[in-house]
Amino acid sequence: MALAFKRVLLKLSGEALAAGQGFGVDAARVHEIAAEIQEVHALGVEIAIVVGGGNFFRGVAEQARNMDRVSADLMGMLATVINALALQDALEKLEVYTRVMSAIEMNRVAEPFIRRRAIRHLEKKRLVIFAAGTGNPYFSTDSAASLRAMEIKADVILKATKVDGIYDADPVVVKDAKMFDTITHLDILKKGLKVMDATAITLCRDNHLPIIVFNLNTRGNIRRVVMGEKIGSLVST
Repeated sequence: MALAFKRVLLKLSGEALAAGQGFGVDAARVHEIAAEIQEVHALGVEIAIVVGGGNFFRGVAEQARNMDRVSADLMGMLATVINALALQDALEKLEVYTRVMSAIEMNRVAEPFIRRRAIRHLEKKRLVIFAAGTGNPYFSTDSAASLRAMEIKADVILKATKVDGIYDADPVVVKDAKMFDTITHLDILKKGLKVMDATAITLCRDNHLPIIVFNLNTRGNIRRVVMGEKIGSLVST
């Protein structure tokens, strides 16, 4: 079976790395995720990753309520670097050559983000993890994922979540919430669905970049998506 996508950007939440413990990095869970990514990388897919930092600190969270927004967002960006390094370590233990590229310069820790260098890494079958968001406050890691996906000319954004796809209401709260098999970027904005923030969705809509939202907790789903199976919800123009 042929690959449906040659180059993908995988968006992971920081909470995914924390597993059930809510805070910090769960080493066992990180290695499970890394093993799934390695399996897909071995198929020949070029993979870039953007990981959030919500398992440590989120600039818009309750814990940042009394902080200056710029300072809080900078802390959130640094949290994503911690997660990127944890994921890099797990991937390299599986012999996947991995580069962390940071939007904030920290040369002892990660490479600076340079678009052409990132593309070259991917062409050489290295996996690239983009850390520190866009490097700017007031932008989420969802926006960073959309921006980086466009810059590296990814075929699709794979948004890994803890639910099966995009619903018309929170499926954890509303038992009969309806899942969309397909939906447009515009409908997500009109309905106010909390898939990715409005900036990220608008960026994808304007550049005709599809998004597939799927459940990361179902083992093998990343592989199923890149092989073209109908998993989760497809967002297209």
